[in-house]
Amino acid sequence: MKKENLILSVVLITAIIVTSCGESVSKKNATSNNKTSSNESVVYKEVTIGKQVWMVENLNIDKFRNGDLIPQAKTNEEWKKAGKNKQPAWCYYDNNQKNGVKYGKLYNWYAVNDSRDMAPKGWHIPSDAEWTEIQKQLLDSKNSKIGLFNKYSGFRLSQGKFNWIDNYAGWWSTTEGNEYYALGRRTYGNSNKLGDLNDDVDYGSKNLGLSVRCVRD
Repeated sequence: MKKENLILSVVLITAIIVTSCGESVSKKNATSNNKTSSNESVVYKEVTIGKQVWMVENLNIDKFRNGDLIPQAKTNEEWKKAGKNKQPAWCYYDNNQKNGVKYGKLYNWYAVNDSRDMAPKGWHIPSDAEWTEIQKQLLDSKNSKIGLFNKYSGFRLSQGKFNWIDNYAGWWSTTEGNEYYALGRRTYGNSNKLGDLNDDVDYGSKNLGLSVRCVRD
C-alpha cells in the first residue's frame, strides 16, 4: 500500500511540474507577441490607407532604437546650438511636458537622419515618395475624413521661437533637399490636405522642430 502511495505521489508531482512549465512558456510567448517598440514600451495606434499602414499618433520618444538618449533642448540656446552643430535634439512645444502627451515631441531633422534610427522597431520615418502616396490617398473621398493628420502640434523655429500650436502641423521626411534643408509635409487647422514645407516654416530648414510620424515597414 505504501509503495502504491509513493508511486501516486511521484506521478502527481511530475504532472504539476509539467503543467507549470507549460504555463510559463505560454505566458512568455503571449508577452513576446505584443506590438511594442524597441526604444519605448508603447503600442501605437495605426490605420491602413491604400497599401500603407500609418501611425495615427506623433512620436513621443526620447531614445534612439539602440537605447541612446536623444538630447533634449530645454532652452533657445540649446536648440540653436544643436542645429548649428548638426546634432539631434527634441523638445516639447513651449517646453511644456503636457503638450507632449497630446501632440508628441518636436524634433530637428538631425534626429530623423541619425544612423541610430529613432523609429520604433517595425516602423520607419517616411520618405518624400511615401508622403506623396498618402497625399494622393487622402484626396479620395473615402479617406478624406479619416483625420490622420489633425494633431496640430505647431513647430519650433531655428532660433527657438514656438509658433502656431492648434493651427498648424509639420512632419519630417527622411529625404534631404540640400545641405541646409530637408523635405516634409505640413497642414493647417481644419484641413486634411497636405502640402510641402514652405516659407511659413523657413522652407524646411533642418534646424526646425517638427513632428515625426511613422509608416510600417
